[in-house]
Formats: sequence, C-alpha cells, structure tokens
Amino acid sequence: MHITVETPIIDSPRVQQIRGMFDLPAETTSRIDWDVHLPITDLPWHIGLIVGPSGCGKTTIARRLFRDCFSPAHRLPAPDNDVTALDLFPAELPTREVVEFLSAVGFASPPAWLRPFHVLSTGQQFRVSLALLLASELPRIVCDEYTSVVDRTVAQIGSAAMAKIVRQRGRQFVAVTCHEDVETWLQPDWVYRPAENLFAWRRLRRRPALVLDIVRCQASAWPLFAPHHYLNHALARSATCFLASWHDRPVAFSAWLPFVGQGPKSRREHRTVTLPDYQGVGIGNALSDFVASLWVGLGYRAISTTTHPAMIRARLRSPNWHMHRAPSFAASHEGRMRHATTRLTAGFRYISPALPPAAARAMLET
Repeated sequence: MHITVETPIIDSPRVQQIRGMFDLPAETTSRIDWDVHLPITDLPWHIGLIVGPSGCGKTTIARRLFRDCFSPAHRLPAPDNDVTALDLFPAELPTREVVEFLSAVGFASPPAWLRPFHVLSTGQQFRVSLALLLASELPRIVCDEYTSVVDRTVAQIGSAAMAKIVRQRGRQFVAVTCHEDVETWLQPDWVYRPAENLFAWRRLRRRPALVLDIVRCQASAWPLFAPHHYLNHALARSATCFLASWHDRPVAFSAWLPFVGQGPKSRREHRTVTLPDYQGVGIGNALSDFVASLWVGLGYRAISTTTHPAMIRARLRSPNWHMHRAPSFAASHEGRMRHATTRLTAGFRYISPALPPAAARAMLET
C-alpha cells in the first residue's frame, strides 16, 4: 500500500522567517509518503506489533491498513457517567463473560468492578479498555497508543495477560506503540517498524521470567492488599502470612489458617491477593502453590476453598490441585466459613511435590 498524507501550509511572517533561516522551499503543502508491505496473510498469526518513535507514521499506517478495526487505547466514558465498569460492556453480554474478560486481562478485583470507570486508577482503566476491546465483535483488534498512559510495570504485566487471552481465544490483536519494552511481553508473531520500513515474522519465545521473592511476613502487610480482596477486608488473627515481591516491590499476599474440622491435620488458604498492577500472569497462583507445598513439606494437607471464577478455572487447569468438591454451596462440616453458605464455592487439595522439610521449616521460622 502506498500512503500519502498532505496538509496545507498556511503562509505567515513566521513561516517565511523559518523558510529563510533553514532554506526551506516555498511549498504550499507538506507531504509525507510511505510504501508499506505487510505480508500478514502469508502465515497464520494472533499478535502483531507496529512500533517506532513518535512521528514515524505508526498511527497513520495502522488506520489505513486496519480501517474498520482501528481503536484508540482508551474509550473514555463521559466524566459524569457514573455507571459501573461492569455496565460499560454490551447489555446482551452475559455477566459471566464480562467477569471472564476482566479477569483475563488481569483486572480480577471485584470491588473495583463496581466503581465508575473515571474513578479507577490509570492502570485499571487500561485493563478495562482492553477487556472492552476483547468483548467487541471486531474481526481483529487494533489498539493505538498501546500502553502509552501507564507505567512500564503495568504495561509489561498487562501485555503478558493480553497476549495470553488473545491466543487462548484465537483472536487477532495489533498493538501500535512507541514503547519497545512491550515486545518481549507480548511475544508478537510479527513486528513492523515504520521508521525503517522493516517487517519481520518473529519466532515466539518465552516471555521474561517473573522471579518472586517469598518470605513469611506479619499481618501488618495485609492493609496494602485488603482493598483488593474479592470477599472482605478481614484477616483472622491466627493467620500465617506470606509476602511475594518482584524487583523489591510487594506484589502478592497469602494467609493460611489451621483447618477446623475432622480428618488429617491441615492448613486452609484464607486470603490470597495480588495487587491490581500485577494481575493476569499467575503470580497469585504461584504464591499459593508455593505456600501449599510448604505445608505439605511439614506434613500437613493443604486445602483451598474459593468462589472466584478465575481461580476455580486456574485450579482446574493446574496439575498441582485436585478438586475434591465441585462448585456448590458449602456444607456445615466445612468449618466456620459463613460466606461460603451463600455462594457457590469449589474445594481443592494440593497434590504436587512438597517443599523439602528443611526448607519449609526455615521459611516458617524466619
């Protein structure tokens, strides 16, 4: 495709001065041309990336190539629109699917779903916007100014979450951005760089590893995570707590309790929360699995009861957990979990290898 953009130059004394200072020709229009060849029909693909510095033509090219699918990074509702983030989705879309879209892009905080879009943090707005694009009927999703309004941590984690759901659902997504750092997290099938007019199919590689530092912590760490828990903010006094950090930033919290009931000695997952900026790439599940392996290493049975749809799906896919009770209303013998008698929950038991006992004891004693 040959693309030409022409704009008129309005003559003025300052324009004439600049022409004289820099020996510019006395033209009546400014013209930019691109010859673009994107062979994206040659191979099947899911994710594309158009990346380069400002002014190189990314937006113009993307708008021409994907005219019917082009979208800004944010479709902001009117500032006085106080409908919840949930109600921004099409009315005919089942609530269950809305929850799936929000969770898939890493926005798995039900309390925040009930707030209007304009009061959400910039990172949360970014995730909601991605979820809205995923919920659209567009044949492919083309997102301009991708990650331009969020910090780079949110951009990277959000890109990994977006790439995962796009491939799972068999969609096509094109990110248009000036930020090179999202490439290794999106893992695009092809990359086009307008500044150099270079197109390349890209061999998929693993995204950068997330190495977590996990320590036992005090309950005083809980207030940072409490507002993002999907049930309530209470934390039992007898909870044993653990904190996961990434690059020296706290990212997830997990608390466990003694199991009240018959059977072998057990520990029950009480609260596990990942901060919103880090949701969508499995950090909470990794922390939960690690703590469960710690308890098994100490001779306990590790069990978990959850009502969150995303966590139930993750546990069903995981080889580390066995579902011993399908989603249902909890029975009285499951202990003092009053919330579980009013909503469907599923029960799981950790079945994977245990942490070596010496390492488990050292972790618990620190």
